[in-house]
Amino acid sequence: MPFQSTGCNPGIEETREAVWEWAESNGLVLSPAARKKMIRTRPELWISLIFPEIPQQHLDLFCQWLFWAFLVDDEFDDGPAGRDPHMCEAAIDRLVSVLDGGPPHGAMERALVGLRARTYRDRSARWIRQFRRDTVAWLWTYYAEAVQRAAGQVPSRDEFVKHRRDSVAMQPFLDLHEIAAGIDLPESARSLPAYIALRNAVTDHSGLCNDICSFEKEAVLGYEHNAVALIRRERGLTLQEAVDEAGKQLAGIAERVRRAERELTEQIAAAGIEGPTRIALERCVRDYRGLVRGDFDYHARAERYTRPDLTEVDERDSLSGFFAA
Repeated sequence: MPFQSTGCNPGIEETREAVWEWAESNGLVLSPAARKKMIRTRPELWISLIFPEIPQQHLDLFCQWLFWAFLVDDEFDDGPAGRDPHMCEAAIDRLVSVLDGGPPHGAMERALVGLRARTYRDRSARWIRQFRRDTVAWLWTYYAEAVQRAAGQVPSRDEFVKHRRDSVAMQPFLDLHEIAAGIDLPESARSLPAYIALRNAVTDHSGLCNDICSFEKEAVLGYEHNAVALIRRERGLTLQEAVDEAGKQLAGIAERVRRAERELTEQIAAAGIEGPTRIALERCVRDYRGLVRGDFDYHARAERYTRPDLTEVDERDSLSGFFAA
């Protein structure tokens, strides 16, 4: 890992308490199995590692988004909604409708209303479009997986790289970073090839790191939308060989981050970008490094990944069932 740790946000414990209070106040009552899994997931740790310097109010809001996103992920990955394309489609349609201002019908949707209102406050129309696009793209990856699962299909490794870029849900958090950083990139900055490459590399690193750390549990669950599983299948490797190859690819992605940083600096100069936009892009370069390292450190510390609980295989139908209706 070529990037130095930037530490952990000192507000972590306050955020942990706040996120559980928020969940209770929004009616997100978790089953014992789901609650145990969320405690082992430690969303407050991930947020505090990737955003070590942001104010408490932003730390709390972003952690609540992450808590909500982990609930979505577990419901689709482990619950019945992820194995029934029609149920999956209906659940996603409802969530997207609420994100677009529609009325909520359940606890997950009511929680989303509040998150949306607090997040969109004082943000520009272009930022909202970006966040909406990235969030909706993430949600629809669950439908793609549900359909492939029902059809008995798995993607190729190359296809999965593109899919994982949305399914890991890192892009919306790169958007949220702009709130805490006090920036709002114009479309011209978002369109710089090196900025796009930098975001993609940061996202790809998170997705592959997660797949390496999740492989053991997901293999037992029979979940095949995992880079290690696909590498092993396509190349006919042993498990250890597949993990080693994934590790090499992870190191290669870190180098892509560094290359994109250099190219972005060159493109900023070539485009004659100055003033607030230049400062904002330079802030992204600085903070994205810490974000990559924080994500890496989180996967080495959270019990969800360091000590996978294989009893969850027998508990996957005992989740809270937020999307069953």
